[in-house]
Parts: sequence; C-alpha cells; structure tokens
Amino acid sequence: MGRRAATGKAVRARGDRLHANGGDGEQVSRPRRAGHPFIVLTGLSGSGKSQAIRALEDLGYFCVDNLPTTLIPTLAKLSVRAGGDIEKVAIVVDVRERNFLSQFPKVFRRLRRMPRLNAMLIFLEASHMTLVRRFSETRRPHPLAPDRPVSEGIRDERVRLNVIRDMADEIVDTSDMTVHELRHFFMGLSRDRARARLVVTVLSFGYKHGVPLDADLVFDVRCLPNPHFVPALRRRTGRDRAVVEFMNRESSTREFMDRLEDYLRFAIPHYVAEGKSYLIVAIGCIGGRHRSVMLAERLKRSLAGVEGVRLRVRHRDISHA
Repeated sequence: MGRRAATGKAVRARGDRLHANGGDGEQVSRPRRAGHPFIVLTGLSGSGKSQAIRALEDLGYFCVDNLPTTLIPTLAKLSVRAGGDIEKVAIVVDVRERNFLSQFPKVFRRLRRMPRLNAMLIFLEASHMTLVRRFSETRRPHPLAPDRPVSEGIRDERVRLNVIRDMADEIVDTSDMTVHELRHFFMGLSRDRARARLVVTVLSFGYKHGVPLDADLVFDVRCLPNPHFVPALRRRTGRDRAVVEFMNRESSTREFMDRLEDYLRFAIPHYVAEGKSYLIVAIGCIGGRHRSVMLAERLKRSLAGVEGVRLRVRHRDISHA
C-alpha cells in the first residue's frame, strides 16, 4: 500500500482506491505486500485512534489498544503462525507507553522485514484547534502534559512524533471527519472490504410477549387477516402452506408486502453505505406464530439478492401456544 499524506484535508475512501493529495498534489505509491494484514495505528493524542480501532474490530480484525512496544513482534509472529486463529491484526501504540518514542521505529522496521506479514503503519492527526476542543470536551489531561496546558502537550507531541509520522504508509487528518467517515476509510483500506457485509436479521415476534428491545425497525402486521380465527389454521404456523395461501388470498396482504419490500430495498443499501454492521427488522403480530412468521419468511426470499447483505431469519415466539 502506498504512502499518501493529506495536507490539511482528511484522507477519504472513494470506491476501491484511497485518494489524498500531498503538498505537490501527486500520489506516491508502493506495491501492496502479500501476507497477513498487520495494521499499526498511531498518531496524535485525541486524533481518533479509539474510534479507528473499533472500526477495524467491526471488520474482523483482532484488536489490541495500547500494546507495549516490546510485545509487538511477539503478536506479529503469532499472527503468521501456520494454523493460527489470528489472521488479521490491528493495534494502537502511542505516547501513553513510555518506551514508544525510543523503541517503535526500530520495532516497526523489524515488522517490515518479517516474511508473510503485511505490516502497515497508519498515522492519525488533526489540527491544533480540533485537538484542543476534543480534550476540552473530554476533560482529560494530555499524556505529555499532565500538569501543563493541553496546548503545550499537543505541540510537544507533534514535534516528537515527526520521525514516526515520516515512516507512515497512510497519514489521515481526522479534523473534519465524523465517526462514520472514519469507518468508511477503514472499510476502503481493508483488503477484505468485499466480504464486510451488513447482517440483517428479520425477527418475527408476538406483541403479547413484548416488543424486542434491540430492534432497529419494527413493523406491526396486526392489521392483516388473522389465521388464528380459522379453526383449521389455529395450531399451524406462518411456515405452513395453508397459512400462506390463506393470507395471500387477501389483497391487503399482498399490498402490504409489496410496500414493505420496496421500503427495505430502498433503506438497506443506505445502512450498508453508512457502515452499519447489523440491522434487526422486527415483524410483529399478536402471538408471533402466523402473520409475522409468514411475512418474515417471505422477506427472507425477497431480500436474498440485496448486495452487501447477509440475511438471516429468527422466529422468537413461534413455539408459544
């Protein structure tokens, strides 16, 4: 991965390429190395490293925050060990660790030479005023200035980190980036981006057993014809063909489903673009056995082809009498 520095602007992900202009507007590229991804996040205090490591964790990375510098090679060796469980690693190292400034350059050069390891150094920074504001909001002291003004600690840290900044593959200015934009950056950076999918759970439930507290979207289908009042269907569920045929005979069911499918086909790609990891779509009827189950099963079929989505269905109350 080539080194790209942004001067005064955040590095952004666009499609499958990362674009950022250096001082001369040109990009310097270096071929991507093969091997196990090993991302090292560092940079200025308050620049967003905690949010960045959470984004990488959502993308399936094994993440460690504030790892002692001397332990970095040990973790790297574990990640490339044949048959190991750790395939993708991301760590945060910074000035909180007292040996970081003196030892990290040598340690990272060792990582560069390790076979079967694709080590990448990402340096996060932000403008002086942005960092001052963030420290003011959190009311935390700067790690290099526990008994001095935050501004002095920021200036001191920026100078001390210049050598490590010059080693970075990517320099990301987070001054104007939201948490969502930071996540998008790492989605574009990850070589497994194509496999990072939104998990959509379609959950059927019965209102008399309570509304799911973790639902993102809730749709009430108690307005549709109720098979419970047909004696031959009362003991059946929304998975049974007889219940499906009963409900499909009513135009209200068909129109409701068409409108619901249209809405979800519109909304889900926006959740994917937003970087959301999971979405729970809850479908509720009175008991959670007939109507909600039938509609959830139909959504499983109709939404199966939506790009960037892994779909699953769960019937919470189907076994209730």
